[in-house]
Amino acid sequence: MRLRRRVVVAGVVVACAAGAAAVAGLPFGDAGRTPARPTAEAAPVRPGDGAVPAAAPASADSGLGSRASGGGAPPGAGVTLRARPPAEVAEGSPASVAYLRDRYRIDTDEAVRRLALQELSAPLAASLASRFPAAYGGMWLDQAAGGVLTVAATTVEPVRAAVADLPDAAHVRVVPARHPLRQLTEAATRLAATLDATAGADVVVDERANEVVVLTGDRIRADEPRLADALRAAGVPARARARIAGSVVQKACDPRDCPQAPMRGGIRLDVPRDDGTVGGCTTGFNVIVGVRTPYVLTAGHCVVGGRHQLVDRTWHQFLGPKVPVTVESTKPRLAENAYPYDYAVMPYQPGAIGRWAYPVGATQVPSLVNYWCVPDNPRCATRGSGDVAVTGHVPWSAIQPGWVVCATGAAYTPKAGEQYVDSGAGAGYLPGTRCGEIIGKASGGIDVRICARPGDSGGPLFTEADGKALGILSHGDPGQGACTNPNERNSYAPVSTILDRANALTDGGLRIRLATKGPVSGPVPR
Repeated sequence: MRLRRRVVVAGVVVACAAGAAAVAGLPFGDAGRTPARPTAEAAPVRPGDGAVPAAAPASADSGLGSRASGGGAPPGAGVTLRARPPAEVAEGSPASVAYLRDRYRIDTDEAVRRLALQELSAPLAASLASRFPAAYGGMWLDQAAGGVLTVAATTVEPVRAAVADLPDAAHVRVVPARHPLRQLTEAATRLAATLDATAGADVVVDERANEVVVLTGDRIRADEPRLADALRAAGVPARARARIAGSVVQKACDPRDCPQAPMRGGIRLDVPRDDGTVGGCTTGFNVIVGVRTPYVLTAGHCVVGGRHQLVDRTWHQFLGPKVPVTVESTKPRLAENAYPYDYAVMPYQPGAIGRWAYPVGATQVPSLVNYWCVPDNPRCATRGSGDVAVTGHVPWSAIQPGWVVCATGAAYTPKAGEQYVDSGAGAGYLPGTRCGEIIGKASGGIDVRICARPGDSGGPLFTEADGKALGILSHGDPGQGACTNPNERNSYAPVSTILDRANALTDGGLRIRLATKGPVSGPVPR
């Protein structure tokens, strides 16, 4: 974004966050200050969930709680825990009570009972693990089965006796398991060491399935040569699975740190300048060129003019891991820096589309705008972060003053020790989504009362309820740091104006249009 007195500065096709001071006369997208410096599967076994594994023999040297096995507590010793009064539980958790009532069609008293049992579960788990280390297999709260706390054990009776006098013992069920939690945890630790990974993060215990799971896709590759042998040697049921399934899409992400598919409007673009410094902008919207080639829309001043005379490339997290995103189009030139024609329609860098596209086989592929909560957005107290699907755009002529709209930006000034490019936002400003009011159109664009900072340039302006694209951030009032001016004014280049202009300059041959579906993996014609 540029401050109100217009001095053209370059940025990126998405939203610009430059590294210069947010002083009147400097563009929000490229203020010119920031140097590039760091500031093999086994079928899951689910005790008590249908197919239950065979229980370990109830012999003297294997039973839970037997003195011969070092199980801990003598037979019949009960666990003593205190529960809070139901009224106290209800008063402190109204939203949780409402969720249980709506989801499971239960009354308030039953919801409160379940929450009280939930409170007991953590100290109960710690107690059982300590008292019965050779037999305790883990626990889970089964809401679908009636709010029952299910405890797994290699030998059932000693544990059943131990929990018999608990508050709400009628809803505590003990089921047989093949392996104690201690054995599974030790196996996970060994597996993690073999694979140079971290137990508890990359190799985890699934208590309900009574097995160890190796999560692949980041630190551990799915084709890791050591993986198959390590799983076979685990000594307990162990399997590998993708940390994030191919059909799963993260529902919003921190604009500074969102290097995974699909490409969204409202995430950070870092743009190296001709002089070696790096500025920041924000992605606006996905667009389509030609038959189906995906491009990204951002502000033109992110890549045109000033210190952007060379062909610009944009990156996400330039200071590491430096994920390639887009490259400036030169044939034809699809960028201008003259408001309201402040836009850049950018193709992906060679090979980059695979990182930003939906996986092959995905059935739902909406084009998205990142809706990331910030403390000064009241909506976040009730709904939280979540992507908004883009359903189309509203022509500039139909946009009306008085509309309430939302905008996402990625501007940020890092704290000591953080490795982000400083866009010039100033300390105290957090990237994310804020909402406000359209206050005019006399500028030829869309003037709004929404806080923004250098680095938000190119970021999307949209309607929250129905996902209509309106514009991308161009320039605005001076400001740095936290949002303190309720009357701050910023201006957005209309999406309809940009599309009409870009198509006119290319004689309509490129058929540039807003995307309502996100990019999908596959060959990208150039």
